[in-house]
Amino acid sequence: ISSQDLGALFVHAGFVSGIRLAKQNPRLMMNMRSILPDGTVTSKFFNNWPWARLWDGPQTVLFGHDADRGLQQYEHAIGLDTGCVYGGRLTACILPEKRLVSVGARREYFKYRRKHYE
Repeated sequence: ISSQDLGALFVHAGFVSGIRLAKQNPRLMMNMRSILPDGTVTSKFFNNWPWARLWDGPQTVLFGHDADRGLQQYEHAIGLDTGCVYGGRLTACILPEKRLVSVGARREYFKYRRKHYE
């Protein structure tokens, strides 16, 4: 989803920088978490390789699907998944000022299982 008025894009998981929006892979948009140094896009959590570090705008992307990393803030990307379903927090970004608000989860709704790769 794109909002020209807000200068923002909204996606479940992510985008690959350098590829036009119309050419983005829908499966990656729903599942990606990391882009490795060799350019491999993966749904796996690789701690040092979040896809959002590479997004160069100009629109700001707001995304989720990455509770392992928690709140992510880059120049042109904001990751809002702060693990509410796992008992963490529910976080929102108020646009256009990009003000973040957050509330604690009432309970853990799903047991957290962490898978990390180097």
